[in-house]
Amino acid sequence: MLVVLFGCGTTSSEQTSSYEDSWESLAKHNEEPDWFKNAKFGIYFHWGVYSVPAFKTEWYPRHMHFEHGWSDGLVYKHHLKTYGHPSEFGYHDFVPMFKAEHFDASQWADLFEKAGARFAGPVAEHHDGFSMWDSEITPWNAMNKGPHQDITGELGKEIKARGMKFITTFHHARNLQRYWGKEGEKNFENSHYPLIEGMPQSKHDPELDYLYGNIPEEKWLEEVWFGKLKEVIDKYQPDIIWFDSWLDQIPESYRQKFCAYYLNEAQKQDKEVVIVRKQDDLPLTVSVDDLEKSRKNKMGEKVWMTDETLSTGSWCYTEDLVLKPAADVLHVLIDIVSKNGVLLLNISPKSDGTIPNGQQQILLSMGDWLKKYGEAIYDTRLWISYGEGPTVQPEGHFNNHQDFLNVKYSEKDIRYTMKNDVVYATTLGSPNAEESLLMKAFAKTNLKIKNVSVLGSEQDVVWKMTTEGLQIERGFPVVDDMAQVFKIQF
Repeated sequence: MLVVLFGCGTTSSEQTSSYEDSWESLAKHNEEPDWFKNAKFGIYFHWGVYSVPAFKTEWYPRHMHFEHGWSDGLVYKHHLKTYGHPSEFGYHDFVPMFKAEHFDASQWADLFEKAGARFAGPVAEHHDGFSMWDSEITPWNAMNKGPHQDITGELGKEIKARGMKFITTFHHARNLQRYWGKEGEKNFENSHYPLIEGMPQSKHDPELDYLYGNIPEEKWLEEVWFGKLKEVIDKYQPDIIWFDSWLDQIPESYRQKFCAYYLNEAQKQDKEVVIVRKQDDLPLTVSVDDLEKSRKNKMGEKVWMTDETLSTGSWCYTEDLVLKPAADVLHVLIDIVSKNGVLLLNISPKSDGTIPNGQQQILLSMGDWLKKYGEAIYDTRLWISYGEGPTVQPEGHFNNHQDFLNVKYSEKDIRYTMKNDVVYATTLGSPNAEESLLMKAFAKTNLKIKNVSVLGSEQDVVWKMTTEGLQIERGFPVVDDMAQVFKIQF
C-alpha cells in the first residue's frame, strides 16, 4: 500500500530543487509532516462495480471464475445460479448495473465531516480495472460507463470545500494479466483475473482488454499504471494517494518515476507530501508504514497508518455485511493514536450510491465523541507510555488480522496522548467511579501535576500521587459510555 498526502509547509531547500527518479533524491522530502501527524483520522470506501453482486467480498470479480476456489467455490456457485456461467455473463456485464443513481457527493462529504474525519475520498480504482473518474486512458470509467458521473471529481470538490484533505486510493498494480504463455498455472496469484480458457479475460478484445489487463506489460506500465496515476494527479490534485498490495510487481524504476512526478507536482503547489506503504515496496526514508486490519502493540518511532473497515468481513457492501459496534471502532482509533498512528477507516456503500444507515450511525457516533473529546486525539503526540491495562494485542501484521478482530478492550485499558502541558488518559469504556483508578505510568515520571479533570464535566476530581502512580479517587464523574478522557495538566 502506498499513500501520498499533501500538506503545506515545504522547506526552502525543497522549493529550490526538483526530485529525481532515485531513492536518494526522493528521501529529501519530509515523509511525515505535521499536518499528517495532526490529522489522526480519515475515511475512504470500497465502492464500484463489485458492489453490484453484493456477495461476500470485493474480490467477487476474481472468485467468480474459480469453480473450486475460495471457500470451496462459493462465489462461483452463486454467480452460476444467479447470473449464469461466467463465460457467458462476465464481470463486464455488471458495469451497466452499477448506476449509483442516489449518489450525492455533498451528502457524503457532510457525513465524513460530521464523523470527524480530517481526510476522505474514494478507492479510485480497485484490482478490477474500473476507474472511478473521468478518464481518457480507459473506456472503463465512471463517466463513460455505469454511473456516468465523475465520482472522484465531484467528491474531491465537496471534500476540499469542507476543509478536509482528499484521498484517492489505487489497487491497480494487480490488474495486469501476467500469465499469458505460462501453461499449467492454477492460482494466478499476481493477476486479479485468472486466465482461464473460455472466460472473457482469455479473449483479446480492443475494449475489454483495458478492463481485464490484457495489454503488453511495457505499454501497460507506462500508459495504464503510471498513466492513470498521472491523470488523477493532474485532474484532481489529491492530497493523498494510497496504494494496495502487489506494488512489488511494479518495476522499481516506475515506482521511483511515480514518486518523483507526484513530489514535483506537489512542489509546484507548495505542498508537502507523505507516502505511506503497505509492505516493503518503498523505503521508509520515502514512506510511512501501513498495517492492514492490524496495528502496533508498541509506540512507533515514526508515524504509521492502519487501514481498517467498519465490517467484520468484506471491504465492500454485501447483503450479509456484519458491522462492528461503534465503541469498538472508536477504541481502535484511540489505540492507534496513542502509538503514533493514523486510522484510515473504510465504509461500504451500496451500488445505488446510498450509505446504509447502520454505517452512518457508527460514523456519527464517532463524530459525536470526537466533537466532545477530540482534543485528546487531534494534534496530539506520544507520551512516555502509550497506555496500560489487561488487554493483550498480537504483533501488528495482516497475518494476525483475525486475532485483531477478536481484541476487545475494557474500561481497565487506558491510552495516553500528550499535547503541550497536558497528558490525556482515555479509558476504553466507562470506568467504575465506585473504585479508585490507578494510572501506573505516572510512577515513571517526575511531572509536577497541577490539576486533573474529566473532559465534559465541571465536577472536581480528587487525586493524589503515590509511589505506584497517579491515583484518581473514587467518586469521579463518569460522562461517556464509549470512552472517557481524564485531562492531566502539569
